[in-house]
Amino acid sequence: MVQCFAQGRKLTLDSCFVLARSNNAQYLYSQYEIERAREVKAQVFTKFFPQVSLGYSAYYAMRPLVEYSVDDLNNKGDFGEFVAAVIQLLNDPEIGGDVPTKVDALKKGHGVNAMAVVPLFAGGRIVNGNRLAKLGVEAAELKSEVTERDVMEEVEASYFLVLGLQEKEATVTAALTLIDSLDHVVDKALAAGLITRSDKLLVAIKRNELKAKEMQLENGILLASHLLCHQIGIPYPEGGLVLENNLFDVGKYAPAEEGSFLRPEKRLLELQVKAESLYKKMTVGEALPQLGVGALATYGNIMDRAKFNVLLFARLSVPLTQWWETSHKMKEHEWKIREAELQQKELGEKMQLQEMQAYNQMVEAESLLRSDSAALDMAEENYRLAELNYKAGMNTITDVLEANALLLQARNAITDRQITYATACRKYHDLTGR
Repeated sequence: MVQCFAQGRKLTLDSCFVLARSNNAQYLYSQYEIERAREVKAQVFTKFFPQVSLGYSAYYAMRPLVEYSVDDLNNKGDFGEFVAAVIQLLNDPEIGGDVPTKVDALKKGHGVNAMAVVPLFAGGRIVNGNRLAKLGVEAAELKSEVTERDVMEEVEASYFLVLGLQEKEATVTAALTLIDSLDHVVDKALAAGLITRSDKLLVAIKRNELKAKEMQLENGILLASHLLCHQIGIPYPEGGLVLENNLFDVGKYAPAEEGSFLRPEKRLLELQVKAESLYKKMTVGEALPQLGVGALATYGNIMDRAKFNVLLFARLSVPLTQWWETSHKMKEHEWKIREAELQQKELGEKMQLQEMQAYNQMVEAESLLRSDSAALDMAEENYRLAELNYKAGMNTITDVLEANALLLQARNAITDRQITYATACRKYHDLTGR
């Protein structure tokens, strides 16, 4: 698109919308938020599955954790004394025995373990958490719709601003052409002694005014074009923007039927009410018992022997002091729900008024456009007659310049009215979906 445009092809409003969806930073941010919300949803969904963890541990003690000697057996009753006597007998030098008189254990060791825990009941927080994450994705998508609408309105405003200034520049250029042709007639009349130099001066003053206006329009076009290029993410082309004049291609819209279109703002408030209800359930879940089951498998070197073992367990947690705090949290969410419901009702009334206002503005702009079109026809005819009468000696140069000024004013007015009507139609469409 950018390459074709750089080759001099016209840029349409629709192509500006396409470029903005690909390059506009504000719109791209909203798309990134959707992706982030989807990742959050994926994270929360993993809570349904067992939580598995692997571990490795090793230890080395400066002194053995377990130490036992023959002397300790002497204080363990008759059996202990018997065992101690046997050991001493076996270690008699004459017999030549080598029975250890001291035993130690757990001086060093290492092992690996794997644990899996499955939550059976968490107060509904896992289920409601997934529902909240799903609402988060939907809310991000709705916010993106609002952002897209706002960005497209900004792009359209800049597009029409550039187009309107270009049209006005063309109108000034046409007015200068008329002044130049009139200047030629004035020179002949001045040479024939039919007019004075003051008439020549009036034409020169009018030309200078139009030149100044033309320069102002050029500067305005340059700034507005740079703004549009920034919004749609393309470099400013050499030679300026070439836009398609589609002001007269704006479609007509009928009044919106009640309930035929649900604006993203209203849907967002509906999601807010649902989200607060889920937050309330999550709060209740924090004060409910939590139950989970799991398994722990270990394999390691303990007391110089490799052992494997499996441990099954259940875990029940019952909050005892949470209900006091939870009751206040629940009331807080109830007030938030009421607040969201009130905002939803108020927004619905405001949106209805906005739609009525947008339709009235569109109808009004269309009516004024027809009126300005008729006024332009009259201004063109008025200038034609003024020029003919001047050439016939029936008008002064002042009459011709006034007719030229009225013509310029009428052409600029029709340009502004076309933009106003196109903007009003787009606004009505955005608010009603029609």
